[in-house]
Parts: sequence; structure tokens; C-alpha cells
Amino acid sequence: MAYSQKKFCAQTLEKQHKECALILKTLIEQGDASLWDIYCEWLGWMKLTPPPYTAKHLADRYHQHLSQTRIHLKEHNFLQVHTQDREDAAPSLNHTIYLDNIRSAHNVGSIIRTTEAFSLGQLIFGGITPLPTHKQVHDTAMGTADWVEWKQGTVDEGPRPLIALETAENAIPMNQFSFPIQCTIALGNEEYGCSDEVLQKADMILQIPLFGRKNSLNVANAFACAAHQIRTQS
Repeated sequence: MAYSQKKFCAQTLEKQHKECALILKTLIEQGDASLWDIYCEWLGWMKLTPPPYTAKHLADRYHQHLSQTRIHLKEHNFLQVHTQDREDAAPSLNHTIYLDNIRSAHNVGSIIRTTEAFSLGQLIFGGITPLPTHKQVHDTAMGTADWVEWKQGTVDEGPRPLIALETAENAIPMNQFSFPIQCTIALGNEEYGCSDEVLQKADMILQIPLFGRKNSLNVANAFACAAHQIRTQS
């Protein structure tokens, strides 16, 4: 990272910002305060003012440098407060989450992670839904598939009542519904929603009240809303 002023200033502005982002990344991750003097010197050559020397201001400035370059660098979250998982989870609720032909491995992994994070119960993988053994599912779930019960099966294997999370004319707004202590919650395909079979068997259909022009949410995001609502009521 050693530069003379002449060599540093001979680079394009985008390259200068990239180098500033890289030195800040190293400074934040390694806590090497000696890099601060180098960084401030570079800013002087760029006629920029150094930020206050705090974690938040350094992280903000890092992202500002990234925004000035068209060279993509992986974003980093330097301000995570909780980085360690808990040793124990709260007692699990008795709910079953039925994944009705969900196509995206990323959505499935996110749903597994949400199920574990709220300690809701077990998962049933229906139809074409990729299993936790799928690499993308496993990576997105970030290890949580090892902490929840799951199996491959049909919607009939879950307890009643069967509640479909779906946009429909007769759907009950979720904020007006009290979840029972045990039920099956069905989540549908990204394109087609819940299958006709699930909707015909459903005891009730819930929808999330939305206020924008779009009438639906991504299935993993919708489930996160429902998971929070369930835990808030428990």
C-alpha cells in the first residue's frame, strides 16, 4: 500500500477511491492504526477531509469510497453487534411449515433460517422444493438446517388447522388473526402461489396487509413477517 504522491495521483480517481476503500477495510478488520496515517495522507492528496476515527464513520466512509468507483468490491458489514450464535434456543412452538413446490433454493434456505430463528417448529418439504442437502439451500440457511426438524412429505402430514399464506380475495388480514398453538402454515411457489390442492384443503387463508402498489411479497420475506407475528402472539 506504499505510494508516493506522484504515483498515487497518477492513478484514475476511481482507482484512488478503490485503494482508499481497501486500506480502510484492512484498518477496520485488523485494527492496524498505522494505516490511519497513510489513509489520511492519501485523502490530503485527493483534497478530502478525513472522517472522525470511529467505527461507524470509518464504515460509512468505506462505502462512500465504493460508491465512487465502478469496480465492484464485496460489501462488508463492519458494525455487527452480535456475531455469535446462542448456545441454547427458546422452547420450540408446535407449528409446521409446509413448503409447497417452492422453486428457489435461496428462498428455501431463508425460510429454514427464519424458522430456526423464531423457533417455530418443524418443516415439511413438498413437491419440487429443494431439500437442505442442496448446496445453495444449505449455504443460505447458514447451518440452521441442523437445528430444526424437517422431512420430505405431503401437506396432509402436518397438523390442522391448515393455514395458507396467500393473496386472495377471501384472505384474512394477518394482523387480525390469532394463530392457534398448533397448526400447519403453507407457503407457495414463487410464481403460482399455493397449489390448488393446498388451497382446497386450507381451513383459512391469510394475507399480509400491504400499502404500496405491489400486491405481494417474496415468499421468504412474507414468511418472515408471519413468523414475527406468530412469535409476538405466543
